[in-house]
Amino acid sequence: MSTRIWDISPPVQEGAPVFPGDTPYRQRWAAQIAPGCPVNVSEITLSPHVGAHADAPLHYDPTGQTSGQLALEPYLGPCRVIHAIGKGPLVTWEHLAHAARDLPARVLVRTYERAPVERWDPQLAAFAAATIEQLADLGVLLVGIDTASIDPAESKELPSHQAIRRRRLRVLENLVLDDVAEGDYELIALPLKLMTADASPVRAILREIPNPAPSSDLP
Repeated sequence: MSTRIWDISPPVQEGAPVFPGDTPYRQRWAAQIAPGCPVNVSEITLSPHVGAHADAPLHYDPTGQTSGQLALEPYLGPCRVIHAIGKGPLVTWEHLAHAARDLPARVLVRTYERAPVERWDPQLAAFAAATIEQLADLGVLLVGIDTASIDPAESKELPSHQAIRRRRLRVLENLVLDDVAEGDYELIALPLKLMTADASPVRAILREIPNPAPSSDLP
């Protein structure tokens, strides 16, 4: 039987929302199919924080690893999606506790009923730093959220990013979890091997975890 897949990446195209001041997605054609040219070849310019992306430690630590230096294990494996829809500007532990028993190493949090994939949201929900610390205490290696940042948009101190740095967690931002029920899945969201970049776009997906085949008592 086929395994169901949820694409949890927003569309990346001209007009896709970006953090104010960040480089938007732009594309031009370097070559187009025509007499004497057999192919289309595009040229793109974008911030690595456009769309679903993985922050590298270099983003919040001047001596941190780049995207190309990251180990891939945190971005691949069992994860849990937890709903904290409309719970306020900061996701606190009380918003996650109902689904926090026996957590896998990866936790994705849904805060939107419908993610605003076509506009910038200055009121985006973020993690409270204490929530990051508690997830790390429980063995979580990666956190993800369906907003553009794990810190409030206006924050200059970035307490949740600094908690990620201290606890050596990895982070995914700008996910789209609109159609994903609470529960356990397999996450696949590998960053590109960008050897000097502070983040990387990812094509993030969730895969259904198949139920184990029923045992048979037949000899």
